[in-house]
Order: sequence, then structure tokens, then C-alpha cells
Amino acid sequence: MRRFNNTLHHSKGFVLVGFSEWPKLEMVAFVAISIFYIMTLLGNSAIIILSRLDPRLHTPMYFFLDNLSFSDLCYTTSTVPQMLVNIQSHWRNISYGGCIAQLFIFLGLGSTECVLLSVMAFDRYVAICQPLHYSVIMHSRLCQQLAAVAWVTGFSNSLVQTVLTFLLPWCGQYQVENFFCEVPAMLQLSCVDTWINEVEMYAAVVVIKVIPVGLILFSYINIVRSVVRIQSSEGRKKAFNTCGSHLLVVVMFYGSAISGYAYMAPKNNSAKLKGKLLALFYGLVTPMLNPLIYTLRNKDIKEAVKKLLGRELEQGWNTA
Repeated sequence: MRRFNNTLHHSKGFVLVGFSEWPKLEMVAFVAISIFYIMTLLGNSAIIILSRLDPRLHTPMYFFLDNLSFSDLCYTTSTVPQMLVNIQSHWRNISYGGCIAQLFIFLGLGSTECVLLSVMAFDRYVAICQPLHYSVIMHSRLCQQLAAVAWVTGFSNSLVQTVLTFLLPWCGQYQVENFFCEVPAMLQLSCVDTWINEVEMYAAVVVIKVIPVGLILFSYINIVRSVVRIQSSEGRKKAFNTCGSHLLVVVMFYGSAISGYAYMAPKNNSAKLKGKLLALFYGLVTPMLNPLIYTLRNKDIKEAVKKLLGRELEQGWNTA
């Protein structure tokens, strides 16, 4: 019977439940998700374009921000288009191969972002605590190596979890209680005890989330100590503005992602709804807010935008 279920499962795939239990909420969700997704695409694409075009942004900080923006673009694109199609068409199926690909890409990019945020905290630590040695320590080769470590670590974690998850036998209606294929939701469909997968998943949480959070806290404790010793009030303000943006992104992303594990096995509709809203937050809202948080109080980005717009206007006048 188990073999028959798996064979049937391969041909029919999975059903992504989403907000189908709350039909009145679906149209509101469709409009909100569409707006957030468009803002995510525009905001993160703008940061990538600006960081490539403006020489003043060719620094380690913006190199890592460029990587984060690219990660956010792919992160949301791996789930949101399918989500919007499912809500509008009410056809909620996803193929077996599509589910594997979605889980692998989404988890890999999310894990990569966790490591990237700790790397960005290290960059700010060196910039503020060792400013005289910053250019020597954070040379281009080290920056590329740190970014490569983040991407390789993220997708290695995703590969292990994806393989372990899809080796499980499946039972029931293959209804995934989420908008996309995610490890906690997939484990609920298994016919067997998943304690090994859960132990591995929580071990991965420690490596990918808890350890980076510890490194970030260590960096910021030292940053605060150094900032307090800065004599210039302008210097302290600039340091806090730069680090405050990064810290806010860290709190939003890690807070919502870790909280999501509290709803791994929801027992009632209220818990299901909270779990799905948390998944939306870390899967869509945080990537949309990242560009706004990093650019609203960033003079370098504002100057780069003015310079780019001024150049375009000048070319327009010359053409006319």
C-alpha cells in the first residue's frame, strides 16, 4: 500500500492548501502579495543596479548587500508566482519534481541569507572596531570567499534536508498546509515517525540560524563598545544608522523564521493561520522591506540614485 501511495503521489504531486480554508481572505491576500512582490522586485533590482553602476558603492558593504538583494529576488520568485497562480485559478496542485525544486531553492536561499547576514555583521564589526585596518582585512578576495561560503553552506544544508525529506514515504491526500513546499509542512505528510528528520532539522537550525545569531550578537556587542567611545556625535550617529538598518533586518528575518518552527505541527485552525502568516512574512514581507530599510537613511544610495537620474535626464535633454 505504501508503494502504491508513493507511485500515485509521483503522478499527481501535491496540493498546496494556502488560504483555501479562508476563501474571503484569498482575494485580499492576492492583492497584498502582488503589491509586495512587485515592490520586492523593484527595490532589490534597484540596489543591484546601483551597486554595479556607481563606483562609490564598490565596497565590501555594498558587495554583500548586492548578494543579499540577489538572494531576496530569487527567494521570493521561487514561491510567489506559483502562489499567485494557485490563488487566482484555484488550481493548487504542484508536481512532485516542482515541489522538490521549490523546497531545495527556497530553503537554500533562506539558509544562504542567514549566513550572509552574519557575514555583513562581521563586515560592520571590522569597519567600526578596526577602521584603520578595514581595507587590508576586507580585501576583495576575502569578500568573495565569504560570499562563496554563505552560498555553499546554504545550498549544502538545503541539499541534505531536501534529500532526507523526499526519502520519506507519503500518506493521505498529499495536502501541504502552506503556500509552498517547506520541510515542516512536508514532514506532516509522512506515514512513518519523522523524529530523525526533526532532529536533523533542528540541528540545521542551530548551525544555520543559532550560530550566525551568536556571531551577530558578538559583533554588535563589540560595535556598541566601540561606538560609545567615538568622540564625535556625528560619527556615533552614522555608525548607529548603518548598523541599525542591518540589525533591524536581522531581527525581522531570524525572528519570523525561528518563530515559524513553533507552528510546525498546528493543532487547530488558529495555529494554522498564524503559521501561514509567519511563512508569508519571512518569505515575502522581509525581502520587500530589506531595500527600504537599507536605503531610507543611506546617503550613499541616495546620492547614487540622484547621480543616475541626473545622468538619464542629461542624456534625455541631449537627445531632444
